[in-house]
Amino acid sequence: MRNIKIAFLLKNKISSVKTKNKRKYKKCFAIQFGDIIFYQFLNKIGLKSAKSKTIKKVKVPNKFFADFLRGLFDGDDTFYSYWGKRWPNSFVFQISFASASLKFLIWLKFKLNKLYKVKGFICKGKDVFNLRYVKQNSRKLFLKMYYDKNSLILLRKYVKIKNTLIKDEAIKNAWVAQW
Repeated sequence: MRNIKIAFLLKNKISSVKTKNKRKYKKCFAIQFGDIIFYQFLNKIGLKSAKSKTIKKVKVPNKFFADFLRGLFDGDDTFYSYWGKRWPNSFVFQISFASASLKFLIWLKFKLNKLYKVKGFICKGKDVFNLRYVKQNSRKLFLKMYYDKNSLILLRKYVKIKNTLIKDEAIKNAWVAQW
């Protein structure tokens, strides 16, 4: 939250709020500010109030798309890794983007394929759709999203992915050494 405050040159107070998540209360931090010009800009590019189910696409120039994607990912999306059940020696990881708007995820999938040559798949989750990218496609997206070490990032997500990629390289190197 401090990084956002600094990046936007805000003087506003960061407050602590409780949110209910899966029947548990969780402590979160928030900063509230108003800027009519910024609000109008967001509306113009496709980000409107109550957008969860209605968003279709966002008009972001290609040169800023990696930053948009990182913000989208840092906001609501997830990354996870696990050992495969089907093949126990298979280490799997994936980046997942969630939205209640299927149209938005279809647009995002097309845009990511066009810009970064990645292949993902959409599946229905509980109350949302998920656009998922596995292994090498996740790696490509990570490198695109975190292209600049000076970018505004959510550090815990960055570190989680970075550590997983390091672990994956170590697993590959150990496997190659056996042969």
